Amino acid sequence: MKVKLILTLIWVISLSYPLIAQKNAQVSSPDGMIVFKLELTSKSPVFVVNYKKKALINKSNLTLDFENGAWGQNLAMKKVSINKVDEYYDMVVGKAKHIRNNYHEMIVPLEEKVKPFRKINLVVRAYNDGVAFRYAFPKQANWNNYTLFDENSCFNLAGDPKALVLFLPSYTTSHEGFYTHLKCSEIEAGKLMDMPATFEYPNNVFMAVTEAQLVDYAGMYLVKEDGILSSKLSPLAGQKRIKVKAQLPHNTPWRVMMIAGRVGALIESNILTSLNDPCKIEDTSWIKPGKTTFPWWNGTVVPDTIWAPGNNFETNKYYIDFCARNGIEYHSVVEYGQHEWYVNDGPDFMPGPNADASKSISSIDMKKICDYAKSKGVGIRVWVHWMALYPVIDKAFAQYQEWGLSGMMVDFMDRDDQEMIRIQEEILQKAAQYHLHIQFHGSSKPTGLHRMYPNEFTREGTLNYECYKWDSDTTMSADHDISMPFTRMLAGATDYHLGGFRSVPKSEFIVHYRSPMVTSTRCHMLAMYVVLESYLGLVCDYPKAYEGQAGFDFLKAVPTTWDEIRVPNAVFNESIAIARRHGTDWFIGTITNSKPRMETIRLDFLDKGNYLADIYTDASDTDKNPNNLKKETRTVTSTDVLELQLASSGGAVVHIRKK
Repeated sequence: MKVKLILTLIWVISLSYPLIAQKNAQVSSPDGMIVFKLELTSKSPVFVVNYKKKALINKSNLTLDFENGAWGQNLAMKKVSINKVDEYYDMVVGKAKHIRNNYHEMIVPLEEKVKPFRKINLVVRAYNDGVAFRYAFPKQANWNNYTLFDENSCFNLAGDPKALVLFLPSYTTSHEGFYTHLKCSEIEAGKLMDMPATFEYPNNVFMAVTEAQLVDYAGMYLVKEDGILSSKLSPLAGQKRIKVKAQLPHNTPWRVMMIAGRVGALIESNILTSLNDPCKIEDTSWIKPGKTTFPWWNGTVVPDTIWAPGNNFETNKYYIDFCARNGIEYHSVVEYGQHEWYVNDGPDFMPGPNADASKSISSIDMKKICDYAKSKGVGIRVWVHWMALYPVIDKAFAQYQEWGLSGMMVDFMDRDDQEMIRIQEEILQKAAQYHLHIQFHGSSKPTGLHRMYPNEFTREGTLNYECYKWDSDTTMSADHDISMPFTRMLAGATDYHLGGFRSVPKSEFIVHYRSPMVTSTRCHMLAMYVVLESYLGLVCDYPKAYEGQAGFDFLKAVPTTWDEIRVPNAVFNESIAIARRHGTDWFIGTITNSKPRMETIRLDFLDKGNYLADIYTDASDTDKNPNNLKKETRTVTSTDVLELQLASSGGAVVHIRKK
């Protein structure tokens, strides 16, 4: 591997505008393609966004409704500064390792000309792959805290682009549902939309709207009002009006518009992590991404044995031994027979009055399990309901460290109001103190916090393969899978219950809570490990479902964190091919929707030299036997082009390694 000399260059240029009454300011991306313009009107600040000299966002109002009065009118624009930054940072876990952070920043101080004379800075950063803004509340006399009713950030989209969005029934949600592909003019007024929401403009221009660095604030949604998309914040629990309470100084999250002239560039973008603060964990040597069992999905299937099945040492030993044989980094201890591994007297996994996530049930010796796993080079992690964990979080984390646990799934959060956002950050902070990684389930989208807290390995926030266990009417499908890279995955790691190895034609699908079936091809299921971003890949089926099966060698080999990403092909909401590099190896995953297609992939992202490529493609009879695949190994170079035939609901994977 070549060693490259990396130069870090940072410079700051402050430009002072004339001291006359200024009402306009603008900032452009380093390449000049994206321009953010701000105008101060008598009613409010308004902004527009242009890409390649064409409007993506027309004049859009920016106002705030506080308990002590609305903000937006009678403002004066003070001295504007423009800062230019070009630097590099490394990710501990991520879709890329060494990332360039190159942007132009505009800071616009806005001050009320009448009482109460509040001062708020609008901070805008323009990158080559998008633009973002946020409100900064500086420390000031006569204003030291605020209560926010609404943040009225508007996005007045130019023209009538097509939208790919997830509609939600309320703010209390697990963020699970099917995406809708429609024109913006067809979006029903008042319907709550999750983010990221992606918009397709004419001439192959794409924009996704989401947020970055969501800390100590409420999660944001979009709603169509008077033909314009407006922000809506998740209210505090038990509230309808109050969204945020904060002490000054304080910042809102970044309101991000990812922008590109090809949709694959949105997936390659690192703008969300670049908008987050640097890593807050001093020692990250203990953070080890990897794959994990998750026996809950398969029903904790074990072979005919001389021991009683259940949540006991022998059952967990069986799965630990499977991990050790196959290089799977973690085994998850979850539940058995609808009862958690920890003490709980509540129904359906809900914490009862005596729930205690720091105490295991009598049939489990967690220390013995952890010690045995350690002897086999395997880590142990657990599942826990957040309401059972949080009241005893310090006691529980100390106990987990004493046992030797590596991390956990924290589930059933189902909120992203300011209180829950604070709780999630506190969980990450305290987990880091005890060297524990976190997988948030039943949670909202990520916002790039894994740069600050790389012990956040993945989040759910999407309808995923767990639904195969119980849903026969709206079962998962390749048509749903293909929406993920263009929407939810733009926000970051996506927890998806991967690894189902019992694919059947849709006509033969039957709901099985134990040993569930899946409906996409084996190659499609393998490709999801590359297509999706997640630093904790779930290996959800049971050991005998994998060992000796076609494609399991690829599943064992595929990593979960990456050095580089390329998207050689992408057809919006139809098909995707993603290439990811780990060390000197490249892994390619490509999936299609329910339509078969030929995927042509140029290998020009390879360095010079000869490589061996293990190529897995759908077999010719996958309409009847969707678990069948073809594997071939051949020599390739950077000048080669792969032609991969994808079946209906199919896929292909390629493992390329230096010869």
